[in-house]
Formats: sequence, C-alpha cells, structure tokens
Amino acid sequence: MVFRQNYGLQRAERNRLKQAKKEAKDQERRDAALRRKSGREGDLPIQANTPDAADADASEFSVEAAKQ
Repeated sequence: MVFRQNYGLQRAERNRLKQAKKEAKDQERRDAALRRKSGREGDLPIQANTPDAADADASEFSVEAAKQ
C-alpha cells in the first residue's frame, strides 16, 4: 500500500525549524546587546537608593543605637 504524503506534517516541521532558527538568532542578538551594555556599566553613576547603600545606613544606625 502506498502512503500519501502528509503535507501538513511537513509544513509543521518546516515551521518548527524556522521558529527554532529565529529564536536562536534572537537569543544571540540579546546576548550581544547585553555584552555591549555590560561594558558601559562603569559609566553609570551610583544611585543613593541602591540596596547596598540602604543596608550600610541601617547597620550604622544599629551600631549607634547599641552604643546608647
């Protein structure tokens, strides 16, 4: 018995391959953008509202409160 070609299955497979290729290309572009942006991090000013600065202030207050 001769089997008929399943064009829907073939088309789905082609679309799946195209989507996988597109996602890989998009991921590579995102990675490249992150690599470019990571080189510029040193140029940004440090904000006072960072969690590290808030933790440092809180520890200073707790030390002062312990002394009193």
